[in-house]
Amino acid sequence: MEIVKLGKKGQVSIPRAVLRRLGIEGEAVLLVETAPDGSIVLKPTGVYPIEIYSDQRVGEFLEEDRLTAEEASRLKRRTRRAS
Repeated sequence: MEIVKLGKKGQVSIPRAVLRRLGIEGEAVLLVETAPDGSIVLKPTGVYPIEIYSDQRVGEFLEEDRLTAEEASRLKRRTRRAS
């Protein structure tokens, strides 16, 4: 068990040995939770950017994914042969 000090700005430094044991390195993102017993729980987590698409942008994706008549015909022929 390690002892750490809470800084004036509410910051805590996690000892390097603890981070190594957990395989956490660099500028990791941690999820902070409080437990019913009053403890603070830190969990490694991933943060992934998301993009919310407008109806227009979704339409653009669908248009780009649409098969040409030639592609559809070729696909139909190949799937008939496979079955």
